[in-house]
Amino acid sequence: MALKIKKEWFIDEKGRIVLLRGVNLGGSSKVPVTPNGATHIKTDFSDYRDVSFVGHPFPIKEADEHYKRLKHWGFNCLRFLVTWEAIEHQGPKQYDKEYLDYVEELLKIAESYGFYTYIDPHQDVWSRMTGGDGAPSWTFEKVGLDYTKFDASEAAFIMQYRYDPEDPKKYPPMYWVGNTYRFANGSMWTLFFGGNDFAPSLKIEGVNVQDYLQNHFFDAIKQVALRVKDNPYVIGFETLNEPNEGWIGKYVDGSEWKGISEVLGYAFTPKNAMLTGAGYPRTVGYREVKRFGVKETRRDELNRDKNSCWLEGLEDIWKKEGVWDLDDNGNPIVLNNDYFVIKNGKKIDFCHDYLSPFIKRYTEAVRSVITNAIIFFECSSESMMKGEPLHLDLPNNIVNAAHWYDVATIGTKRAMIKANFNIITGKPVVGKKNVQNMFNSQLENIRSFSKSIHGGIPTLIGEFGLTYDINKKEAYEIFKTEPNQAWKTHVKALNLYYNALDINLLSSTQWNYTADNNNVWGDLWNLEDLSIFSKDQQIDPADINSGGRAINGFCRPHFIRCAGIPLKMEFNIKDGTFNFEFDGKTSIQAPTIIYIPKIHYPNGYEINVSEGEIKKEEDIQLVLVKIKEDGVHTINITRI
Repeated sequence: MALKIKKEWFIDEKGRIVLLRGVNLGGSSKVPVTPNGATHIKTDFSDYRDVSFVGHPFPIKEADEHYKRLKHWGFNCLRFLVTWEAIEHQGPKQYDKEYLDYVEELLKIAESYGFYTYIDPHQDVWSRMTGGDGAPSWTFEKVGLDYTKFDASEAAFIMQYRYDPEDPKKYPPMYWVGNTYRFANGSMWTLFFGGNDFAPSLKIEGVNVQDYLQNHFFDAIKQVALRVKDNPYVIGFETLNEPNEGWIGKYVDGSEWKGISEVLGYAFTPKNAMLTGAGYPRTVGYREVKRFGVKETRRDELNRDKNSCWLEGLEDIWKKEGVWDLDDNGNPIVLNNDYFVIKNGKKIDFCHDYLSPFIKRYTEAVRSVITNAIIFFECSSESMMKGEPLHLDLPNNIVNAAHWYDVATIGTKRAMIKANFNIITGKPVVGKKNVQNMFNSQLENIRSFSKSIHGGIPTLIGEFGLTYDINKKEAYEIFKTEPNQAWKTHVKALNLYYNALDINLLSSTQWNYTADNNNVWGDLWNLEDLSIFSKDQQIDPADINSGGRAINGFCRPHFIRCAGIPLKMEFNIKDGTFNFEFDGKTSIQAPTIIYIPKIHYPNGYEINVSEGEIKKEEDIQLVLVKIKEDGVHTINITRI
């Protein structure tokens, strides 16, 4: 293993602390390559067994081009996306050998470039058939659901069904998130994490649904582990992207559920979700972004045609388990409002009671193949930022891979640089300095949470980023005539994000690098457009920077390896000054390494160190500093 963990740091084989700065690879890995799974292309998913993800994030023949570019931009880490569907789409235990061959080869090439990689089993709202990505379609059939009826029954809000280029309001950007609260996603995650407690009667091949689904997921990821177990630069595996609790911990009628106020689109309570999925019309509120908040703007009756998404002849599992039933007049009523809140007389804690056991079982599965694999986990980043208690029981050799986004900019598609919204306080933030301080504080709270686990563990911000189609995609038009002016606003926003990472000395993987991004369909998934690269901006393929978007914002000086303990790092994007301070240790024989990108220092730079020998390797944009004395050292770089 090329890296190991020591308290809150990543350590290389020479004892230096390593800062991981990388990207998510890649956005279109969520969808098949053949047939083309881009979400704007209409489909009924009937071909789900015959899909292939070979070629995402990019074809093998393009690997050198993309890896060279990412290396040139100073990245040394990849969060490599795979999906359960990509591995096991044909059916249970039928693994896609061609895809596994492809992943193995692509990561061997990544190793040759020195990219530290961790595998991300990605999912969003369970699967492609429920408006996201992740699980294979046969998982629905196993629990008795008919995915072909999800749209008609309002069990899911799916771009492949709803998108109309003539009427953008029918499928607005970011409204896929509302699937979190609809029936299909709510049911599947409740069964996946809590089937033993909440659906004890639902057994598949003699096994409870929870164990059945989890075991297949574990075994699918083990297929990847078996392929990369001899690759030292594959440092570990993430447990699951943005794990969702479904209805666990929520009252059926939605009371005391604050999160519903943040939903875009139709805001389903568990009750309304269950009943629409079972074929009963319900009136549900619709929510939109209004100024600095999300407001209910209307209420509509949904599923008027009374479509049920349960397979013909199968009983609704939630009705069978006694969550709801029909009264004497045939109207649905809730029988047990706290069904998902109280179990065995005790209030449920999702993180402790369900997520922690899952993480432990996942860790055991991965480490049965790679004994020293680092495990990257996620739970509620919002709770971390708010300082709310998270009761987790975690294995050792683990990393907090929390996500963090500028939600105001993502939600409004306007760069909220001088005025923003604090999701922690629920109040507006005015002034660029105050916005920066807010970002700094939010990331500081995430890092503080990591320090409370096992005496301190590393923090790596697994996702953060910027939607590049802000301000109605105006940058793409400006780029055609003034390419140097197109990204000014984007650079300012990214600078705020990276400043916050730097001040907290945090590792990170930006979302995302999509090799086949284009200006019309973005990352090819649900109208998202967060890729730092696009072929539509690649006007000169011979130029390694061509195709990059707002490069100055994310390609910036930072330490890569530190012979000691990092204390402070800051970069002033305007005047090009970079300062790094560390407590040096001469017992570490290898040099401290700083990345100095030419894009910020086109005419060169001057470097001053408090003590030590300096070696410039300008062809690969690095500076090596070898100290001779223990103690606090400073490295200062200024633009010429």
